[in-house]
Amino acid sequence: MSTLSAGVSREKALETLKKYNAETFHIRHGITVSHVMGWMADDLGHGDEKEFWSLVGLMHDVDFEKWPEEHCVKAPELLKEAGFGDEFIHAVCAHGWGMTGSTAQPEHEMEKVLFACDELTG
Repeated sequence: MSTLSAGVSREKALETLKKYNAETFHIRHGITVSHVMGWMADDLGHGDEKEFWSLVGLMHDVDFEKWPEEHCVKAPELLKEAGFGDEFIHAVCAHGWGMTGSTAQPEHEMEKVLFACDELTG
């Protein structure tokens, strides 16, 4: 992956997460995955993409609380509306490939790391 941009600030991302998630557990889970993803970016030599990895971790379950049956299917609509770019949306949705209705297949190391981090911290 080249150096990527989420397209929005961390503040806007957290505001968006809280717009669709009221339960403390879901917000904490997003923050936890965000921190782990940032650490993993550094550890795996992707420090220049740390913020992108971290924000993908924060937003990965943006649709889960309100639309669990549409997890990773509803997310593109919510993320696009908030100003996130296509690469970011693909990265978020790829963690649901094979388990939800998401058709976004994990392609990059970061997307595979997100899958593992989500399972380990959830």
